[in-house]
Parts: sequence; structure tokens; C-alpha cells
Amino acid sequence: MPDSPVRQVGSLRFTAAPFSRATAHLYDLACEPKGVSIHFANAYTIALADEDSSYRSLLNGAQSIVFPDGTPVVWAGKLLERDPGVVWNRVYGPDVMTDLLRRSNHIESPVKHYLLGGSDETLAALVAHIRTTYPLARIAGTASPPFRKLSTQERRDQDARIIESGATCVWVGLGTPKQDWEAARLAAEVGMPVFAVGAAFDFLSGSKRQAPVWMQQSGLEWAFRMATEPRRLAKRYMWGNPKFVQSVLKHRR
Repeated sequence: MPDSPVRQVGSLRFTAAPFSRATAHLYDLACEPKGVSIHFANAYTIALADEDSSYRSLLNGAQSIVFPDGTPVVWAGKLLERDPGVVWNRVYGPDVMTDLLRRSNHIESPVKHYLLGGSDETLAALVAHIRTTYPLARIAGTASPPFRKLSTQERRDQDARIIESGATCVWVGLGTPKQDWEAARLAAEVGMPVFAVGAAFDFLSGSKRQAPVWMQQSGLEWAFRMATEPRRLAKRYMWGNPKFVQSVLKHRR
């Protein structure tokens, strides 16, 4: 992003910018598409990147933009950064998706959204939400890929459908880290911005409850999510949170 500094937290390099500047830039990217992947990294993302050099290289690559998605990442950035001119805002995937839908909710907008991920039921609920809340935002297409790895031909067919839909941006909700790999691959193949937005599909569609704002602002969103999905997320947070702290300390300047 022009005029936005890149700073390191843990093993990842983040674009530090006010939320409004970040979303304005991302909307401009969607208006004049070019192949770039946009990632929203939290403590768990940093923990994974610290363990996996290939994943770390993907997120730190020249064609990737990484924003601080979690409040603890923002706190760490502020503690590490001594330049008062650097603004650390939480640039949260679901909020970014909401903002870009709002910005494209007018007849003159050239932006066309493609939704990739989630179950058929979640996608249907998400489309219904968008059409009710942002009736002028255009949805070029949707797809719910299988959980298994796609074959080479299936990937080619999927990419062709996205291009033929006339989409100018793609939203990917496949879970971390799978969605980050797919976003980077897709951006290179279809030549448009691809957003890896995690649970945004679930939250915006109403399929899952979102943590109260006070928990998000106090860095306790992880506790809310673990309480609502303990079997799926307990290991992620019990391992990821300490690993995040370790990574921040290890890579601090």
C-alpha cells in the first residue's frame, strides 16, 4: 500500500494503516483488478508461520498484503513500534468484507464479488444477507468447493468459472492456513485481488455467533470462539497463543 509502512510482528510483515485507508485502497484494487492476495493474520497465523517457512514465505511475498486481524497483534505492533507516525489499527476480515460491500452498494460501482468457500447452506445465507443489506452490490458467482484437495482439472475449471463470471475480486473462506494458500494461487491465476477472510462467511451469514465487541477490543475474542467451538478450536488456541508470544519475543528488534 502506498504511504503505509510495513512492520514486523513475530515472523510476519504487516501493513500498518488506519482501517479507513486500508479499505479505501482495497476497494480501489477491486475496481481496477490486478493479481494480489490479501491476508488477515492473527496470533494463530503468526504461530503457524513461525513453524512453517514455506507458509511464512507465502505471506511475506511481494504479491501479498498482510493486515493485523487480531487485537493481540495490534498490541504487539504498538509495543514494538517506536515511531509515533505508524498507525496500528485492527483490519479485521469480516469488517473489511462488510466495508467493501458497502462501498460497492451503488449502481456505478464496477466491483463484482465472487464468494468461494463455506457450505452450500452458509453461502445461501450469505448471499441472502448481502442482497438484503447491500442490494446494489453485485455478486458475480459463488462456489462451495469440497473439503478434499482438488484435482488439477478441477482447479482449472474453478478458475475458469471465476474469470467467466466477470468478477473483479474473490472472497475466500476456507479456514487458516488453507485459504491463504488458495488466495495466493488464485490471485496469480485469475489476475484479480483475492481476500482470505476466514470466518467472515460464517459471521456475516449468521451461521456462527461473533464475539461481543467488548471481547474483541479486549483481546478475548479467542476465548469466546473456543467456548463456542471447544472441540475444533481448543488445540488451536492452547498451542497457538503461547507460540505467538514466543514468536514475538524471538523476532523483536
